[in-house]
Amino acid sequence: MTESTAVDGPAESGPLSGVLVADFSRVLAGPYATMLLADMGAQVIKVEGPKGDDTRTWMPPVRDEASTYYLGVNRGKQSIALDLRDEADAEVARELARRADVLVENFKPGGLAKYGLDFASVTAANPGVVYASITGFGSGAGSDVPGYDLMVQAMSGLMSLTGDPEGPPYRAGISVFDVMAGNHALVGILAALRHRDATGQGQHVEVNLLSSALTGLVNHSSAYVAGGVVPFRMGNAHPSVFPYEPLPTADNDLIVAAGNDAQFRRLCEVLGIPQVADDPRFALNADRTARRAELRPILVERLATRGAVEWFELLLKAGVPSGPINTIDGGFAMAERFGLDPIVEVGEGDRAVPTTRHPIRFSATPVGYRLPPPELDEHGARLREWLTGPPKEDGGA
Repeated sequence: MTESTAVDGPAESGPLSGVLVADFSRVLAGPYATMLLADMGAQVIKVEGPKGDDTRTWMPPVRDEASTYYLGVNRGKQSIALDLRDEADAEVARELARRADVLVENFKPGGLAKYGLDFASVTAANPGVVYASITGFGSGAGSDVPGYDLMVQAMSGLMSLTGDPEGPPYRAGISVFDVMAGNHALVGILAALRHRDATGQGQHVEVNLLSSALTGLVNHSSAYVAGGVVPFRMGNAHPSVFPYEPLPTADNDLIVAAGNDAQFRRLCEVLGIPQVADDPRFALNADRTARRAELRPILVERLATRGAVEWFELLLKAGVPSGPINTIDGGFAMAERFGLDPIVEVGEGDRAVPTTRHPIRFSATPVGYRLPPPELDEHGARLREWLTGPPKEDGGA
């Protein structure tokens, strides 16, 4: 572990306290991963170009003239602006990499070599470093292809699965594979830190959006790989389970997700049609899925007698998976109802920023929220002074 730099705010805590992360990533996948590392106690230094992370300009929406996109994935970090084309700045960056326990980057493969910040150069000076690279399509034949989430949604097949069967393919409402790749990078980093703790050796952790997408398509990927089936979009229907989709009620649609026979029986009991669960046509999930055209009107007829929220409350008490289709504000309200405390405020006074709570809870080493998302080069002077002076101990192994 490395020495910590002085920062404003409470002392480091959490399971990764003492880990120094050099964050050379931009936009979403990398910054999301490093924010979660910061929440878990790591000291994250965000290296930005002179104009800053692209997401600083991705607006609206805004909060106090800052992009909420940027604010959403950059809490807990310190910012230093470095122009890697300037040799003095590049030397500061190399010193940071030499002291780091973890380095995260999402440059085009090979793009950091000219600055002496590629894996080979960094690990030569810091053999214990965990060096994580996030790319669009890997470091081989796909290394020249730019990696954007929308491209991967299209190229992986996700868009062919999303939308009305008779309509055009649609993208997901979020950059789902950026987030997924960020999580995969996080898992890889933690595993590599475990290996380093045992052996003293760092390693190169490589994650790409397309591989994250293909593993993230789970049952659809398996349908093709193991079954030779190419799935296509079914709207909101599920290819292997029914009912597992929105169904109309007296007012709004309600998600009903009866994933096994016991849940389907309870659903029928709440709907007042227990005999349907005994009908041999619908007794097993495979039968219900094959005969969904027969079963769906029976369920819809009963659901039409009450509204979606009323049905949700009744089904919730009976242990039947279901839920109203909320907007984002409703999602946060639901999390509040269930005691999940989804919003945390980071910083104080005019720097206080509401952000979304870290998704993991630890019983012994809770996460912390030390710093608000930094302004560009907010900590630059202090970090330059620290990095150009003699370190108290080497980073790495």
